[in-house]
Amino acid sequence: MYLGLDLGTSGVKAMLMDDNQRIVGSASGALDVSRPHPGWSEQDPADWVRATEEAISGLKAAHPSALAAVRGIGLSGQMHGATLLDAGDKVLRPCILWNDTRSFREAAALDADPQFRAITGNIVFPGFTAPKLAWVRENEPDLFAKVRWVLLPKDYLRLWLTGEHMSEMSDSAGTAWLDTAKRRWSENLLSATGMEERQMPDLVEGTDRAGELRPELASRWGMDARVVVAGGAGDNAASACGVGTVGEGHAFVSLGTSGVLFAANASYLPNPESAVHAFCHALPNTWHQMGVILSATDALNWYSGIAGRSAADLSAELGDTLKAPSSVTFLPYLSGERTPHNDAAIRGAFAGLGHESSRAVLTQAVMEGVSFAIRDSLEALRAAGSILSRVTAIGGGSRSRYWLKSIATALDLPVDLPADGDFGAAFGAARLGLIAATGADPVATCHAPKTAETIAPDASLVAAYDEAYQRYRRLYPAIKGATT
Repeated sequence: MYLGLDLGTSGVKAMLMDDNQRIVGSASGALDVSRPHPGWSEQDPADWVRATEEAISGLKAAHPSALAAVRGIGLSGQMHGATLLDAGDKVLRPCILWNDTRSFREAAALDADPQFRAITGNIVFPGFTAPKLAWVRENEPDLFAKVRWVLLPKDYLRLWLTGEHMSEMSDSAGTAWLDTAKRRWSENLLSATGMEERQMPDLVEGTDRAGELRPELASRWGMDARVVVAGGAGDNAASACGVGTVGEGHAFVSLGTSGVLFAANASYLPNPESAVHAFCHALPNTWHQMGVILSATDALNWYSGIAGRSAADLSAELGDTLKAPSSVTFLPYLSGERTPHNDAAIRGAFAGLGHESSRAVLTQAVMEGVSFAIRDSLEALRAAGSILSRVTAIGGGSRSRYWLKSIATALDLPVDLPADGDFGAAFGAARLGLIAATGADPVATCHAPKTAETIAPDASLVAAYDEAYQRYRRLYPAIKGATT
């Protein structure tokens, strides 16, 4: 058996998989986000441990013999978080998360230094780790002086699991400290934020061994053999491993808290001017490009709270037949935006509201706004050299058929739905655990699942969607000065 642990923003998911890659069971533990000030987003790393314990306890209760047979563990996690530890591995402050935008000034200052884009292949976004440390250095200098280790969220879990300070390439590429082409830390970039390489974890590939489970945890969970822990991956690279997006030209769209359009690349193809992320993949000698929007299902969940209906009920109210866009346009910039704007200060908006704008019309506009934001990422990926002919849909939002039809029509690309199963980040992490424990071939192991269904663009609405998208595009510069 192989265990995948995915540390997300809203919870930790644990998934058991056998050596035929059949999912045996899964369980989860919930997490909350603290927002003590506008633009801030934090979590206590102790809560990650608690949620992981809850998830594994759930697996142990339901599948004790399967858990006992675990030989490899893979880790996946939310990217970019700054987990700061002292010399005794004590957590110094709550982790500053990926969607925290307090360090937008520091990010702009680092991005103005040309070596950052040249070495990392990316804009320095406020959500990345390096500007967060620059913010801590400026605003919490006494605490900054105590920092011995900076770990990404999943790598803090690894420390708890194994006692090792280690990370891997895909997650580390999102720090703005990695030489993405050479797959190693950059002393120059670390120095620019007052850091040293000794404060960074050791680096391995996502498929490599990166420690062994501590005996006391193995005993507590009923595991009776040495358990290898893989390097693992950032959440999107892990999802790519789960859905088989590891070869040139393969792509997926993820509708989670954030939205992602992810394309695998056989070579390093940076184009930071397009605000596309160019990161290392979890597999050796592989990279990927990625457009990221900060609010996908988060946007519908926000509107759900306003409307007083669950997200599922709102989606069901629209039915299954795709409608032409109305006059209402929604910009999903609830916590700023990455691709293509790199704007931490911009905020969302409804435009074109009228007396006839019902709850269903606003639900439709929210879904279309996210679809158009993903279209922005498609245009940015195309500008960066990725040519896509189809995408695979994953994430919680992909349960909405209306939303999938909207995305297919907005992108004018077919959207494939995997056959029954959960092929997200936890599954990809379990695959990496299998590879690390057995030495299995990475590409063969991370194959694509069978396609259950393909949702084609609605040809009768492509033109209407394109017209609505152009209106959507015109709104960003129009509201920029009014919402920031």
